[in-house]
Amino acid sequence: MTIKQNVIYILIAVLWTAVFTSCESFSDADGVTDIRYLSAQVTISSDTYETTGEGLTLSLTDVDKGTVIEKALTGSTIALDEILPGIYNLSVYGSTKDAEGRDIYLNGEHTNYPIVENNKKIEVEMKGSLLGPVIFKEIFFSGTANFYFRNQFYEVYNNSDETVYLDGLYFANLYPTTASTFRPIWREEDKGDYVYADRIWKFPGNGTDYPLAPGESCVISQFAANHKLPQYNPNSPVDGTSSEFEFNMNNPNYPDQPAPDMVHVFYDGKAGKGGSPQYLTSVFGGAFVLFKPLDENYDPVNDKKWQAIDQDDYYEQILAKIPYSYIWDAVEAGPNESMLKGKRVPGVLDAGMTYVGDIYNSLGVARKKIGERADGTPRLQDSNNSTNDFEHGVTPQFRRYGAKMPAWNHTLTGK
Repeated sequence: MTIKQNVIYILIAVLWTAVFTSCESFSDADGVTDIRYLSAQVTISSDTYETTGEGLTLSLTDVDKGTVIEKALTGSTIALDEILPGIYNLSVYGSTKDAEGRDIYLNGEHTNYPIVENNKKIEVEMKGSLLGPVIFKEIFFSGTANFYFRNQFYEVYNNSDETVYLDGLYFANLYPTTASTFRPIWREEDKGDYVYADRIWKFPGNGTDYPLAPGESCVISQFAANHKLPQYNPNSPVDGTSSEFEFNMNNPNYPDQPAPDMVHVFYDGKAGKGGSPQYLTSVFGGAFVLFKPLDENYDPVNDKKWQAIDQDDYYEQILAKIPYSYIWDAVEAGPNESMLKGKRVPGVLDAGMTYVGDIYNSLGVARKKIGERADGTPRLQDSNNSTNDFEHGVTPQFRRYGAKMPAWNHTLTGK
């Protein structure tokens, strides 16, 4: 137990004695019939999104006893009663709409929070992100034995009911590239509102070149070739030739494929791709985001206000700051379930973590199907919790559940 926790518990003990005046000692508590419970009032607010609170859930967990109280919010304030004095983990979370009618996900919390006085007023600052129409549908990051990783891919999907243009949508993998309990140390002014990108790419197009209709998906491959060929890895489960895009790193040993190239945006403070011969994300599991800047001047290369450095890193790599409010979807992946404590993504973006349990095992993760549209295309689960939203350890497959290929796919157009 930390010194801080000791102090809190001592404070609770003193106040408990004052509240339960009929008790001669704590050992007599079981015999007390007139227990005086506490009440509290929780009020939510957000600097980013105006919301009524409709659709949000309040969860109050007694740290010592493990008991949980959950209540649905119908407004920005909710009353709690019959609370025993103690230390609690309090969170408010869920999907709702903002004042402009946009679908958003909000999350706010207090950890190890003492409730030891009656009529306690508790303010919860809510962080939020848009529930973007385009989400990650399937990710294959583990690679194939022996040590083959060129077949990594990321499938994104239009889970909404309206056509979305991919032109100008950004893709990034986050820092640190592997989940770690050694947390980065950010400058004080950088904390709390950003994720930090190791590398950023962007979909090409002039604004309307790449429409993605409801029920259509788009595959971005590290290398959009048939990986089952003898010169690559016949054991690969992936033939990437039908990919819509690829992350081309101009490596002559892995020549540019017919799939259009993603546009490279940022690495280590520069627009250039750097000296690596491939774009490899961690085979243990990376963290990935799709985002659309709300600031038309977003430029992490030329504007240093969008840059950050891990103050605890020996090599001071320059990272790109991405505000939570820009992010359409985030997925955290790791080696196994135990690495939840090493998350890089805040709970407001992804409260969980997906995994496949090993490296080079030819297994990936796929978002769960929860229903179908009239045309048979899937509706996918998106609760901002990758532990719950994804099937773990599946054989990778393009356009699982009958997702459609967009009409502009190069294998259909011949371009």
